[in-house]
Amino acid sequence: MVDAGFYLSAAAAVVWLIVLLLPWRPWGTKEVLEADPSGYEQTDLSDVTVVIPARNEEEVIGKTLAALKHQGEGLNVIVVDDESTDGTLAIIHKSHLSALKVIQSGSLPVGWTGKLWAQEQGLNQVQTPYALLLDADIELRPGMIKSLKDKLISESVNFVSLMAVLRFDSFWEKLLMPAFVFFFKLIYPFALANNPDSKLATAAGGCIFVETNILRQIGGMASIKDALIDDCTLAKTVKSAGYKIWMGLTHGVLSQRPYATLRDIWDMVARTAYTQLYYSITLLLICTFSMLIMYCLPSFGLFYFQGEAAFLSFLAVLLMVMIYSPILRFYALNPAWGFALPLIASLYLLMTWTSAIRYWKGERSRWKGRVYQKI
Repeated sequence: MVDAGFYLSAAAAVVWLIVLLLPWRPWGTKEVLEADPSGYEQTDLSDVTVVIPARNEEEVIGKTLAALKHQGEGLNVIVVDDESTDGTLAIIHKSHLSALKVIQSGSLPVGWTGKLWAQEQGLNQVQTPYALLLDADIELRPGMIKSLKDKLISESVNFVSLMAVLRFDSFWEKLLMPAFVFFFKLIYPFALANNPDSKLATAAGGCIFVETNILRQIGGMASIKDALIDDCTLAKTVKSAGYKIWMGLTHGVLSQRPYATLRDIWDMVARTAYTQLYYSITLLLICTFSMLIMYCLPSFGLFYFQGEAAFLSFLAVLLMVMIYSPILRFYALNPAWGFALPLIASLYLLMTWTSAIRYWKGERSRWKGRVYQKI
């Protein structure tokens, strides 16, 4: 008689096999755009304005601005100081960028998130055909803006976004941050998002290159003013308006923000995890069941199941590790980290439940000293 372990192990193996065979390859690393350092010094970027919201970013803003000096000629930069209380403003003024404009943010209006309000004020001052929405912690490799602009023009897309390379310095960063990208790609497959015939849209808010007039046509950031997952919401709004978007990986966009401890990563994920599930208990339960079956049960079955059930558990683990390996290789990390996916998935699941519990207690999100209450 076949027991429940066989069916559960078979389900896990079948799911991973389906993921492997999906034609849009959500686990792959095909969608890539790298910096083009050849001749960037002579590249005319006078038609581009970089908009950077900055709130208490003294540890990273200096490198971010310094990297903009190695992008091309005539680049315009607008930094919106969002009520910083540290040395952010002083560092901005010391950057000596040739075309820098600093805006002091007004008080945060009701119904807005802080980042979007700062971006809205910056975008109101943009007078160029192209805008680069850049987070304050993002360092660009020389020639990265040239590549973004060339991609947009040569392929007739209107909106290009790149997933920044996260820091992989501490043990927790190496364990958890590659999986952050992996899970993101499984939820938002880049190939589908880049397909004009698909309704799926996604973006990474740290680096978005877009035609300025498109942002004006959709109503600016006011159209998504209360969005916590602002990048994906913006991409969806742009794509729904009939414009072409493109999302990819890169080695030329680097996040300087450290997540050295488990607590740092936990709070980062819990900030929006339940929002990803549309605050739905049903989706939370489906997510919990799916992750337990896909990630945790195969490892459990290796040690506690026998016969065919044990073999199917082994097959599921093998497929899991194989599917995760392209992301690890892209970031030059040891593929052996793939065997930690059951532990990684368990931690992310607990972070998601933390996000849900905070929401049930009345808190939608928290970031940079601001708490956004449940509506």
